[in-house]
Amino acid sequence: MTREEPPAPVRRGRGRRPAAQVRAEVLDAAGRILLEDGMAAFTMERVAAVSGASKVTLYKWWPSKGALALDGYRHAVEHRLEFDDTGDIEADLRTQVRSFVEVLRGPAGRAVAELIGQAQTDPELAAAFREVYSGPRRALAVDAVTRARERGQIRADVDPETVVDQLWGAGYHRLLIPDQPLTEDFADALIRHLLPGIESRPDERG
Repeated sequence: MTREEPPAPVRRGRGRRPAAQVRAEVLDAAGRILLEDGMAAFTMERVAAVSGASKVTLYKWWPSKGALALDGYRHAVEHRLEFDDTGDIEADLRTQVRSFVEVLRGPAGRAVAELIGQAQTDPELAAAFREVYSGPRRALAVDAVTRARERGQIRADVDPETVVDQLWGAGYHRLLIPDQPLTEDFADALIRHLLPGIESRPDERG
């Protein structure tokens, strides 16, 4: 599929599809278009054509193409960014940061960079970004560090919000200011350098 050859409208069988199915198919289409062709090729008309949903339905659920693109992005990457909770905070953070960096290295990285850029001048998209994607993602990480602190693995005075900024912020920095590459070695180095500064001492652990 190319930008010059928009997809033909999808033909559906008779009968109304359940709303949950329609929504899932719309999100599949939105995520695929965004990751394959970027925001320049992302339109409500194209998502409607690929998903077989009407534009009226799209605007009923998403107020703008930015909101739909963002939800499509979340839908496309969330399974790759599931946050394990094995009880070993070092292993869990390493797994998560590696997965995050791997996502940023591919088409999803380009897509989220475009969304972040547009959000700087689009207040509605900025609010949706916080509500739909960055806020929930941040909460998962903060909760993981908080649980580790409660288990005594992390010092009591450590601020989980700051830990999240240090780890995930570094990834976004290399994405948006690409002076250095996003690699698995980089992800591992973030954990290796950060953990000694926040881990509790053996005599502090219960």
